Amino acid sequence: MKKVILILLVSIFISCSAQNKDTVLNFKLINTKQLTENGDNGEAYFSSDDSRLIFQSKRNGDGCDKIYTMTIDGEDIKPIPQTDGAYTCSYFSLNDEYIFFSSTMQDGVQCPLVYKDPNPRKYIWPLRNFDIYRLSKDNKIKNLTNSNGYDAEATVHPYEKKIIFTSLRDGDIDLYEMDYDGNNLKRITTEFGYDGGAFYSPDGNRIVWRGWYPKNEKEIIQWKNNINKNYIESVPLDIFVADRDGTNKIQLTNNGATNWSPSWHPSGKYIVFSSNKDDWLDEFDSYGPNFELYLMDLETGKLTRLTYNNTFDSFPVFSKDGNKIVYSSNRNAENPRQTNIFISDFILTN
Repeated sequence: MKKVILILLVSIFISCSAQNKDTVLNFKLINTKQLTENGDNGEAYFSSDDSRLIFQSKRNGDGCDKIYTMTIDGEDIKPIPQTDGAYTCSYFSLNDEYIFFSSTMQDGVQCPLVYKDPNPRKYIWPLRNFDIYRLSKDNKIKNLTNSNGYDAEATVHPYEKKIIFTSLRDGDIDLYEMDYDGNNLKRITTEFGYDGGAFYSPDGNRIVWRGWYPKNEKEIIQWKNNINKNYIESVPLDIFVADRDGTNKIQLTNNGATNWSPSWHPSGKYIVFSSNKDDWLDEFDSYGPNFELYLMDLETGKLTRLTYNNTFDSFPVFSKDGNKIVYSSNRNAENPRQTNIFISDFILTN
């Protein structure tokens, strides 16, 4: 009798183990909705309660980007109080007490000169003279940085009043951390090359970002030329994670493509990012402008492709509950490279 029970238990264990081994988790984006139509719109981020989005947009005859908020269904679009200059990289603080953004308002001109794209086959973004600002609920604006060059891409810690951001202040593009009031500035990365677009992990102990570190003479010359001309081109960026202070750095991608705009799933188990790794162009011997969204399982390294559009999909960010994902895309564009904001339900299936 004991042997029979033992055999049954072993059989059940093997059966359950085999079933668990064969279980494959699939992630999908469904119920996709376009939230914006007019102008160029991008880089949307959720409020603390997931009820609103903040984003940048060039619309209504504006010569450069300004900051707006809207509901997650694309309604009630409102501009934040702003003056002259270009605006970018807006983000809600903890409990939506403040809005952080970057602007060229300190230069006293309506809009910076339009940047001439030197290579239309590559994604290029300019390094304008941005400073970081804080907008309070009573519409008071406080200047948090005052360095000559690029200070932008600010995101906030999940429970401390800290900001991580990208800066050119020390002659190279690196990550820095500071308080909500601009004090206690700390440099996070120091390796020669590009570090940008960082997000704190949901538990606040780690960061994820995009980076590229030139190694040979050709790459070093290219990088110095980019910095001197104040722009970044789509070099073979990779995704990295590390402890909050920049130690214990781990490279997640290594495919030769441009992998960027990474952010965390609220569980802390996954990283979502954008990449052109599936758009190799033989005729140009390089990767092309078709960026898709991918999800990486940090434990297994498994990569799941989330979008299938022959165009630009990027800046993916999860809602705080993990049920939705908002991103920017060139799909349905009325003119070349017109960008709009889309939102999808994020589901997990077996």
